[in-house]
Amino acid sequence: MEIATKFANWEVPELSALQDSKAYQLREHLNKGGKLNRVEKNWLTEAINSNTYFRRGIPLRGWRFDFTDVVHLYWVKQFGHISEYYAVDKTALRSILHGVIDEIVELI
Repeated sequence: MEIATKFANWEVPELSALQDSKAYQLREHLNKGGKLNRVEKNWLTEAINSNTYFRRGIPLRGWRFDFTDVVHLYWVKQFGHISEYYAVDKTALRSILHGVIDEIVELI
């Protein structure tokens, strides 16, 4: 799997210039067969759910770092409503949610 794909129509920095970014390092680590630790899972879940460009990826300076292979779709019932989130696992999802959670369901 490639590290990232360009999504911007404007001029963006070379991908190699982003090697120090967390998104680049996580994607490279996963591409080499590595496993994520709890801090990385929580960070990835937060980064995916806090951006407005992609549902399963992270935008960074015109590049899209895709994490479709490690995130799953969850429905969360909270405050009388059901919302969709993408997360690495339920624990990482709980780390970004606040308040009482009635139920979390993983959709397969």
